Amino acid sequence: MQSQRFDVVILGGSLAGAAAALLLKRQRPGLRVAIVEKSTSFPRRVGESTVEVSAFFLGRVLGLTSFLNETQLPKHGMRFWFANGRTAGLTDSSELGGRYLSRLPAWQVDRSVIDEEVLRRAVAEGATLFRPAKVRDVEPVPGGMQKVSVEGADGVEELEGRWVVDATGFTALMARRMGWLRTNREHPTTACWARWTGVADWDGLDLSKRFPEWSRVCHGIRNTATNHIVGDGWWAWFIPLKGGDTSVGVVFDQRRVTWPGGSESLGRRLKSFLCAHPVAAELLRDAQPVEGDVRWRANLAYRCERTAADGVVLAGDAAGFIDPFYSPGMDWLGYTVTRAVELVTKSLDGEPVEPLVAAHNHDFEVSYRRWFDAVYRDKYAWMGDFELLQIGFRLDLGLYYMGVVSQPLRDGAPAYRNPVFSLRTSEIPYRLMSTYNRRLARIADERRRRGTFGRHNDGHRYLLNGFLPDNSTGKPVLGAVADWLRLELREGWRTWFGRGAEAPTSEVPVQPAAVAR
Repeated sequence: MQSQRFDVVILGGSLAGAAAALLLKRQRPGLRVAIVEKSTSFPRRVGESTVEVSAFFLGRVLGLTSFLNETQLPKHGMRFWFANGRTAGLTDSSELGGRYLSRLPAWQVDRSVIDEEVLRRAVAEGATLFRPAKVRDVEPVPGGMQKVSVEGADGVEELEGRWVVDATGFTALMARRMGWLRTNREHPTTACWARWTGVADWDGLDLSKRFPEWSRVCHGIRNTATNHIVGDGWWAWFIPLKGGDTSVGVVFDQRRVTWPGGSESLGRRLKSFLCAHPVAAELLRDAQPVEGDVRWRANLAYRCERTAADGVVLAGDAAGFIDPFYSPGMDWLGYTVTRAVELVTKSLDGEPVEPLVAAHNHDFEVSYRRWFDAVYRDKYAWMGDFELLQIGFRLDLGLYYMGVVSQPLRDGAPAYRNPVFSLRTSEIPYRLMSTYNRRLARIADERRRRGTFGRHNDGHRYLLNGFLPDNSTGKPVLGAVADWLRLELREGWRTWFGRGAEAPTSEVPVQPAAVAR
């Protein structure tokens, strides 16, 4: 069988793979780029939020701004809703979020629509698309032509390329084949989600008439924010999608939350779990998950010991995944795709591959580890407490704006060459974030021991005026640091010299049964 020869063979045609192909063809129009995509059309996926970094990548780097404005909903920040035993409903749930609309663009996205558009543009630029085509085998040849066997409508074909870009998402085809993939056992999280119909409109007439004062205090738009319903050891997202559906799902720490068992369908158990929170009960009162659309994924977090070898490079979720809280997935996609394209083009231009691969692996190993340590390790221990998340969120968001969002706005597309926390200049922010995240987790455990965890989850509201990616953010960050230090002096001192208490399971009542699909 005669092989078809390419410079690059990309496995997977959704956003990561299509973006890599698009950037390769734009930078080197003469490259022969093949994309192997198994689906005839992309199925609808969980609704996703972009944040400022991924929005810049989609809009300014890939050139999708007009398309996104026409086909997706604008995103207006993040909101968090809390509850305790005194919370009777929506109006007395403590709220954390923005007072006004967001200052930088972001979108609530239906990924299947974006995936199809970016793939279409990549083909229009000259990439060769094999679809539907299933990868049957890949034979890595270090320093040589990689061999890919694909099965399509006309049978089995052999493709050869100097580089294989794995953009197969959670399948992580090459990472598994090469033995690079590792489950992040320090962060055992599970997610259950669906698209729903009939979800109440946060800004609709029904809620605004029933709760006029609650409606007036926020000058922005609540409905097109990513609204988070938060409990002890878990959080849920509400993401509105163009066309009327709402993506709603929950992520929980398996060490802290027991999922409802029983014979009911997974969708019914998802609704039962969420509606134990009074805010979710209000929003989902008349809502139902779309039939056949309920999904489940255990052990979300994983990493790759290597993300590149001579001839193979990983992009997007195929290179690792941490957590959907704060929507970092498409940020990671922007960095991994940019560096994969750089690695491939520099190699094909004749630069020595070994130092390029070594730098690539080093930067993404450092980025993943520090990103996890600084932002996500033990986050589920304290996110369910209004006061603790109010302090931590202000610090997280302010430092993110100062140290991450500012980079693409200042440097443009080249900013995506340096993944988060990979530069030496990120050492101090990394240390600071790791410190206050660990301290808030210890204080949360002490609050549980003393029975004060979540005591401010009712009757409080903290609305931010918003951040800018410049020095003006320094003042609110210093204010959040001052609040943290006051918290340490008021009660954190109890944990300065002793071990934190073991965290109990979620305060939201669930049936004590094993997790079941």
